[in-house]
Amino acid sequence: MVAPNRNTLWGRVIADELAAAGVSGAVLSPGSRSTPLTVAISEHDVIETFSVLDERSAAFFALGRARRTGEPTAVVCTSGTAAANYHPAVIEASQSRVPLLLLTADRPPELADSGANQTVDQEQLYGDAVRWYRTLPEPEPTDRKLRSLRTTIDRAVGETTGVPAGPVHLNCPFRKPLEPVEVEDDVPEDLAERAPLAVEGRDGPFVERTAGRPTLTGREIESVAATLDEADRGLLVAGPTDAPALDADAMADLAAATGFPILADPLSGLRFGDHLDRDGVTVCGGYDSYLAGASEWPDPEVVFRMGASPTSKVCRQYLRDHAARQFVVDPAGGWREAEFTATDHLVADPSRLAADLAEEIGDGATDATADYRDRFAAAEREYWDLIDDARADEHFEGQVLATVAERAPDPATVFVSNSMPVRDLDRFGRPRAAALTVLGNRGASGIDGITSTALGAGSATGDPLILVTGDLAYYHDSNGLLSVARCGVDATIVLVNNDGGGIFHILPIEEFDPPFTEQFRTPHGLDFEPTADLYGLAFQRVQPDGFADAFAESQGMDGTQVIEVVFDADASHRTREAIHERAIGLVESSR
Repeated sequence: MVAPNRNTLWGRVIADELAAAGVSGAVLSPGSRSTPLTVAISEHDVIETFSVLDERSAAFFALGRARRTGEPTAVVCTSGTAAANYHPAVIEASQSRVPLLLLTADRPPELADSGANQTVDQEQLYGDAVRWYRTLPEPEPTDRKLRSLRTTIDRAVGETTGVPAGPVHLNCPFRKPLEPVEVEDDVPEDLAERAPLAVEGRDGPFVERTAGRPTLTGREIESVAATLDEADRGLLVAGPTDAPALDADAMADLAAATGFPILADPLSGLRFGDHLDRDGVTVCGGYDSYLAGASEWPDPEVVFRMGASPTSKVCRQYLRDHAARQFVVDPAGGWREAEFTATDHLVADPSRLAADLAEEIGDGATDATADYRDRFAAAEREYWDLIDDARADEHFEGQVLATVAERAPDPATVFVSNSMPVRDLDRFGRPRAAALTVLGNRGASGIDGITSTALGAGSATGDPLILVTGDLAYYHDSNGLLSVARCGVDATIVLVNNDGGGIFHILPIEEFDPPFTEQFRTPHGLDFEPTADLYGLAFQRVQPDGFADAFAESQGMDGTQVIEVVFDADASHRTREAIHERAIGLVESSR
């Protein structure tokens, strides 16, 4: 490895070890101080690079790619506020357990606290939102330092996919010259001969990392299996997934063995897929409405819960009020049950545990279990018939997500924004035996970086990409649209425009106007069509009854299309309420 100066050598060793450790993608933002990293990574023949000008968008783009692949994506920026712009994505990555590796360039130590331009304190910049942090030593072409550097890179990559997965921050100080210019006597000519291991590394990562997954003992598995097997009425509840995703086959095996229905969050990886065609497996998606009317149903005797907290507030409160025994499974030992009524906390890999339990139980379903499961299956049929009837209502905003769930290509990546799109998909996205990878930023549930995260997810696969976003989220990350052209990602972008924060209609503040309209609903009156001209996109504004045709047409087109569907926020909310009440009435009348 020949290098004209120590910074170039340092950058090349970092890039080389990133690739050896399994990092296949990196998002780079222009900047001077990060030049040694940017040049080395962009020239590496294994790492695919994406150039994103805005650091906030860059971090979310990397987040989306890492979320889609389940593998770490690196993101590189210069010093100063560039690094601070990563923070929102770092928080989301931490909360939703997404592997992300942050490489922030920094000024040399002697410039700290000196008033030097673009110099800020980058030590521990992200606080406890990162799994691991190191400031790298200053570049030096010595045997031990280069071996230490390779070891640190491998440790950092490994920590991103630990238990729990999450972001890792490496702060990288450099002093000039930053470019690959020749500096006489800076790197010894015989360095590679004297220290071949440090300079060239190993065949593969410098340090091989083998990470186990937490599991229960055989006796503990037998105990949990006995509890599930003895119950005539049980539920399997799958919240938004982490990395690695829940194994749909293992969960289907457990559902078949126990006879329990699966309440599958749209972000769980279980609402869509060919496991829905399995005999003895009932996957439910309409529970966010009908469980509100199920207070007189027989209570579940046991609940087995995996993933993050379900999107559905109705589901969470139903479990709070009706589940006598509730297992919460978390591989990191985290507590993600904000109602505080769970009775058992299992620190184990949920997919492996599901497979072990299914094998232990065998065919434990009874007639009573089947009757309880059939109650949910019947509620599902009646609920989806109700939704089919409601889709003709021009004020039914949920028809957009219902159509996307029904007509998205198989396979496809579907990314849904906070706040109303993910809730509408939860309530109106019917389970379907199609390979839909449905993603969202539910860790911190913000509306920042939605477009960038979706495009990052789309960059990781050849599957069609569909983004469903609200108008405020679209506005908030409109600069992320530049990645369509710069990073070569095509998408169908469904823009649900209700002129402001429709989510606030579901909160009590709606009754107080003022200040509701101006301070909470935030009507903006923006025309989004010029964004298509700015970023080279196709744009179509349709009425609700024309959305299905426009969506279908988009799937056969090249490039990126924005389909804007216009709704009245207040009328939409009133329609949601009416549908919800009708669903409750269906359940209550069938008791």
